[in-house]
Amino acid sequence: MSRFPNASSKGRRRPFGWAGFALLVTLAATAVQAAPGRDPSQYFFNQSFGDLKEEAHTAKQEGKTGVLIMFEEADCPWCHRMKQTVFNQVPVQDYYRKHFRILTVDTKGNNPLTDFNGKQTTEKDFAFKENRVRATLTFIFYGTDGKRLTRYTGITRNPEEFLWLGEFVVGGHYKDQKFTVYKRKKRAASQNNS
Repeated sequence: MSRFPNASSKGRRRPFGWAGFALLVTLAATAVQAAPGRDPSQYFFNQSFGDLKEEAHTAKQEGKTGVLIMFEEADCPWCHRMKQTVFNQVPVQDYYRKHFRILTVDTKGNNPLTDFNGKQTTEKDFAFKENRVRATLTFIFYGTDGKRLTRYTGITRNPEEFLWLGEFVVGGHYKDQKFTVYKRKKRAASQNNS
């Protein structure tokens, strides 16, 4: 084996070697991070004082379907990926802001929180004890009455699929089918139209 990274054992040289590989990795990472869009903390998530009962009341007054809570934690790579590639997209922001109050709950957080029943708790207790959230990224959609409509754990493939998740809830499809079935129908319909 050669001491030189650009030389193989047969004496052939790799055209780019480690420097070329590093450049490709850097360019790929930059491309993912450079997805165009707006800051999700300003245009996707709503600011909250931690009173979920009040958030549901506000959603009702504004004619929204309900409240969407994203359960996350600081070290969640999937949460970061969704913020950088999905929540920053203008159509996603506009659709979700039209239909939901959108909040985050830190699954490890000690911040005080008032749940939908008016009970004082913490973010982590609301996540684990009241909603059995064991993994991030988890989304739970609640109606304006504070009752859970549906839950989705994991990331979506792209912004379009996340929009389908919103449509799935807004259209009431969660009442009679799973999101995987709905998504399969939407994907087939979009392939037939192209």
